[in-house]
Amino acid sequence: MELPIDHFRLLGVSATTDSETVLRTLQQRLDRAPDQGFTIDTLQARAELLQASAKLLSDEERRQSYERELTAIADTGEGAIAALEIPPSREVGGLLLLMEAGQAQETFEAASRGLQPPQAPALGSSREADLTLLAGLACQAAAADFRNQRRYEAAARTLQQGLQLLQRMGQLPEQRRQLERELKLLLPYRVLDLISRDLSALTARQEGIRLLEQLVLQRGGLEGELDADFPQDEFQPFFKQIRQFLTVQEQVDLFSRWAEAGSATADFLASFALTASGFVQRKPERIHAGFQRLQAGGQPGMDVFLACQQLLLGQVEQAQTLFDAGADEALRQWAHEQSDDPLARLCAYCRDWLSREVLPGFRDIDADADLEAWFADRDVQAYVEQQDRIRGRLTSSAAPEPAPAAADTAQELPAWPDFSLEPTPTSQDPAALDAAATEADDDLWDGPQWRLPNLQLPAMPALADLPRWALPSAGAAVVVIALGGWLLLRPRTQPAQPLPVQPAEQAQPPAAPPTPPASVAPSFPLAAADPSETQLQELLEAWLEAKAAVLAGGNAPLPLTDLARSSQVALLQRQEQANRSAGATETVKASVESFSVSERSPNRIAAQVTLRYSDERRSSSGAVLNQTPATSLTNTYVFARDGERWLLAAFKPG
Repeated sequence: MELPIDHFRLLGVSATTDSETVLRTLQQRLDRAPDQGFTIDTLQARAELLQASAKLLSDEERRQSYERELTAIADTGEGAIAALEIPPSREVGGLLLLMEAGQAQETFEAASRGLQPPQAPALGSSREADLTLLAGLACQAAAADFRNQRRYEAAARTLQQGLQLLQRMGQLPEQRRQLERELKLLLPYRVLDLISRDLSALTARQEGIRLLEQLVLQRGGLEGELDADFPQDEFQPFFKQIRQFLTVQEQVDLFSRWAEAGSATADFLASFALTASGFVQRKPERIHAGFQRLQAGGQPGMDVFLACQQLLLGQVEQAQTLFDAGADEALRQWAHEQSDDPLARLCAYCRDWLSREVLPGFRDIDADADLEAWFADRDVQAYVEQQDRIRGRLTSSAAPEPAPAAADTAQELPAWPDFSLEPTPTSQDPAALDAAATEADDDLWDGPQWRLPNLQLPAMPALADLPRWALPSAGAAVVVIALGGWLLLRPRTQPAQPLPVQPAEQAQPPAAPPTPPASVAPSFPLAAADPSETQLQELLEAWLEAKAAVLAGGNAPLPLTDLARSSQVALLQRQEQANRSAGATETVKASVESFSVSERSPNRIAAQVTLRYSDERRSSSGAVLNQTPATSLTNTYVFARDGERWLLAAFKPG
């Protein structure tokens, strides 16, 4: 066989090395024979080849003749290279020297061919053992060379070929384990290599996305800790870096799949990707889908984000309510610095939110947060007008009006806010955005760029932090919002927010539904770490009874903030205030017929609930304004853990 190497490189000397140095190098090479387990025949063949090269290079006449041959080969200009003819008896020794000379890939390819028919050695022979060992070592060395060149896919293919070869030979189990481990450690680099390629490289990018899903799966999800070789403190900076190479639709698809598998973080990121996609493509329905995802998650600290989404959907009143409920003191102060008009303040924050949190971090998005252009778009205007018409038909019963005809009342929806089709937002505790949250977020996301030892990742622009809100004014404090599952449901306390009580002289409400205190008072606030269905049903029933009492013009039997989050309390406040301003009262009857938990995690529980519901709304003179006859409703209620308490957090009509 021919080895693609000359005598100088085989021995490890340069063309200017003198004869004395040649002989000294020979002795050093003989004294440092490989000790990986090769047979004596291979080591002897190696020594003989080294001695032959040293003998030629130490003979001045033969050396000059050989150098003239090398010069002639180089002068041909046809890409020819020098080669050495090796007898078959010294083949494995020659390949061993080729690998020692730094040509690991050529060694691996030659050893692999030597193990294939018709060249395959006799089964169980020393030549078979030496060639197999050499193939494994050369494969590992070649993969390391490719990795140092940042050719991660080439390194992975070489490792896979080596594994297949060793598995077919049924030898070297320890060597196979080493190759498998190196292939596993290479996975993040392969993802980065493939996803960072041009968008026209569809096949490579699809393979990169497949490998990214494999990486997340073997970790146990975005929040998982199953991969000891890639811990969370390394994975999160890596994931920040990866996101900027994904298009917005790729992120929507990926995060949606991971959210369906139970990842709260992915649900959060999918909401932001949908919002970015909808804003850039002028598709409000995508923003609405993002709003529904964020709302249904029931996570605290989301109100200001939900407010921005509602504003983009044209729901100004709901957006302002959410913003007021979710903004902390620093954010309120900043907003007041922007304008005296509440709507202008909300628009200023929404514009800042889009430019800082939503639009950065997508490979195919380069857009400004231009709200004027958004609301001037015909498709956006048509969507908002359509939704206004729908809401006008569905919620017309909430406004005081003459008593409707009997034929019309059966078609009207209940006036109780929880059973309207208007999305019910979650809330952020005003105390949630504290220094502890800021420190925790910094620990997770503001670490150094991800890297492994002795390797340099491709230079790239810094990726915008995953969702956080920072005051843009100089010297202002930074307020960090918890991100999905990584900062899910931080412990917090929530101050009571008592509702205004209607003076007796302003209305003549019917008697409030009876509220037996003995069945409710002992259980609340609900502090069980893992509440049973019975306890959760009692919490819901207590909230329904409290709402009915407030809407009837009375006082709630229990503090409302011991039962529900501030967003639910705020909506009830609005309903009660609207009734009081109109001089109207409501009699609501709602009883739980069935209660079944459908989802459960340490911080979030969702339940499917069937209710028997009816209501009646009367004017101050006692005239019936509208009513809903008794009917069965099936809805989803979400309970969330705030600190040590479980509260009703969100609601979705069936």
